[in-house]
Amino acid sequence: MESSPFVYVNGSGTYLKASFIASFLEEDKSTLNGLLSAQEYTISGDVTSTSPTAFWLLLGGVLVFFMQAGFAMLEVGSVRAKNAINIALKNTIDVSLGGLAFWIMGWALAYGDANGNGFIGGSEFFLIGQKDFALWLFQFAFAATAATIVSGAVAERTRFRSYLVYTFLITGFIYPVVVHWVWSSTGFLSAFNSNGHQIANGMIDFAGSGVVHMTGGVAALCGAIFVGARKGRFEDGKSVPIPGHNPLLSCLGVFILWFGWYGFNAGSTLLFTDGAEVVASRAAMTTTLAAGGSLLTTLILGRIAFGYYDLIYALNGALAGLVSITAGCSVVDAYAAVLIGIIGAIVYFGASEALKKLKIDDPLEAAPIHFAAGAWGVISVGFFATPSNVAAAYGDFGGYNNISSSVGIFYEGNGTLLGVQILGVLCIIAWSGALSSLTFFSLRMMKILRIDEECEVSGMDRVFHGGAAYPEFENSAAGEAESESSSPPVRVETSTADVEMTLKV
Repeated sequence: MESSPFVYVNGSGTYLKASFIASFLEEDKSTLNGLLSAQEYTISGDVTSTSPTAFWLLLGGVLVFFMQAGFAMLEVGSVRAKNAINIALKNTIDVSLGGLAFWIMGWALAYGDANGNGFIGGSEFFLIGQKDFALWLFQFAFAATAATIVSGAVAERTRFRSYLVYTFLITGFIYPVVVHWVWSSTGFLSAFNSNGHQIANGMIDFAGSGVVHMTGGVAALCGAIFVGARKGRFEDGKSVPIPGHNPLLSCLGVFILWFGWYGFNAGSTLLFTDGAEVVASRAAMTTTLAAGGSLLTTLILGRIAFGYYDLIYALNGALAGLVSITAGCSVVDAYAAVLIGIIGAIVYFGASEALKKLKIDDPLEAAPIHFAAGAWGVISVGFFATPSNVAAAYGDFGGYNNISSSVGIFYEGNGTLLGVQILGVLCIIAWSGALSSLTFFSLRMMKILRIDEECEVSGMDRVFHGGAAYPEFENSAAGEAESESSSPPVRVETSTADVEMTLKV
């Protein structure tokens, strides 16, 4: 007869036998393990809203997305009033069309590592099979940033439909391939390569001085070259300034960008636990110091060059500092961040003057800020990366197996990291430059790249978008002009030429 699983103890109650408990656990061990495995998959494969990692990624993604508002204000303030609506609309296209492009193919080419290819991804198109939507949002916001950089360089003379074509290409193809090289688990330049590092320990570009800003900056330079200068920008061999209509809007835009940059740099830890919070905090600190050092340096350079303190140059200097520190924000010390920002300001200033000498019209100075300062930012890591900071930012999370060869030459590095950083810069220039040049050249050959001269004079807002951005201001200005001629103040209709003269656009 089978023994009972129960035992009676001094008449005080009924208890399960220990042997029965052990037998039960042994028999159902596989079931228990299956349940635990399923739960583990649920946590890692489908990040829930309660996950700290998902929250950190969503917070960073929202902050980076909000940078689009900063770009919009910066660009609107930097162009003439007659083109304000046009440039604002192009910023909305960056996030709408760019989001669709990154969903359709951008994510797959960047992080679809099913084929193990070191050059380009090839799986998870349309996000099929991907459940980490918080990470997708964060990376999409970066892709939209790369596209927005281009819009400022080709402002005030580019056809709207040609911009649609280019926005889709950069967010869906050009930018994602660079991401795959540097940030995926199989990229040939990646510090996170799970197949073993193919290029030393990989390129350190923590938040995208090269991946985001250089890619967009090189494309911006190509666009500015192929679309040509604005009418009146260079006369009789001299550079003629065409100031934007509202520097105060530009100032607001830079503050919004600076605010969002904390999500850009600190958020690139991708998590906020297990020591990552220290890395994120360091990134936020170095971001602040680099921007401050660069802004003050540019302010002084502007005073020396022009004889006055120029707000726009100071704002661009802050952006140059932010771009410069983005690659090394997690691996450099505080003093190095200040130096990187100062040198970034000098690089920006020199590149800006070089474009004027070459008669390349870049209204937002996107190439000097994002290309030139971005390249310096990537290279600076090869000088200033410290052993302890690299170990904290990459040793634990990136799988680095030889920290000693991945530090700056100022910290007894053997130059390997500096060489890898320079290689990364050259690869990004070649890729983004070639694809962007081909795109803009094709659009020009198809005669859909640039607006006609009459439209450029009249302003794209009136021709393409149904009216001016400031109709009340234009009517008020017209009324004041009428009053000054001793006529009764009346509401009048003005010609486009009158409006342009009144607004000084």
